[in-house]
Amino acid sequence: MSATADPMIVRSLEFLGPMANHDGWRPDSLLPEVAFAGRSNVGKSSVLNMLVRRRAFARVSRTPGRTREINFFRVNGEFVFVDLPGYGYARLSKDRRAEWRPLIEGYLRASPQLRGVVLLLDARREPTDDDQAMLGFLVEMEIPTLFAITKIDKLGPRAGEARVEEIASALDLETTQVVPVSAKTGRGRDELASAIMELLATPASPAP
Repeated sequence: MSATADPMIVRSLEFLGPMANHDGWRPDSLLPEVAFAGRSNVGKSSVLNMLVRRRAFARVSRTPGRTREINFFRVNGEFVFVDLPGYGYARLSKDRRAEWRPLIEGYLRASPQLRGVVLLLDARREPTDDDQAMLGFLVEMEIPTLFAITKIDKLGPRAGEARVEEIASALDLETTQVVPVSAKTGRGRDELASAIMELLATPASPAP
């Protein structure tokens, strides 16, 4: 593959529908899936739009915490992107936030075609307790995880590099395990897309 080749050429996109409850409707698990997780306002929808090179593929809400369902998108008829609800938005009631945990964990526990999760972290924020809890759950479930640090364009080059190191250290990761991305500039798009395509090519893991 040449240095300029696009690792993820998107020819078709299809919204399959939402999953509102952990035991509710969801698409048949026939295609490999990659899920996207992160705290509310981390820029998840913007990163999804960047990956598929569409401006309004995943709705970008001005109200963090608004998405309350798991949304499924079929890409090229070959794999599925799964947009998990953002977690940890402080203005939401504890009851509302508590509703999402069984929804997210229920999906992660009962998705035989899940190849991995992209965990997004804001370059301007310290990893929260919710981020740590999500990572701990993914480790416990032995779910392969990619780490994307969003909004890296909000920081200067030196400050951005320092924050990547700080976030990696806080999560006990090597800096080579995280991908700094910017939906505004496109930085990190191909690197993240390539890692996702590698995940999708791996065989499904046995159910936990």
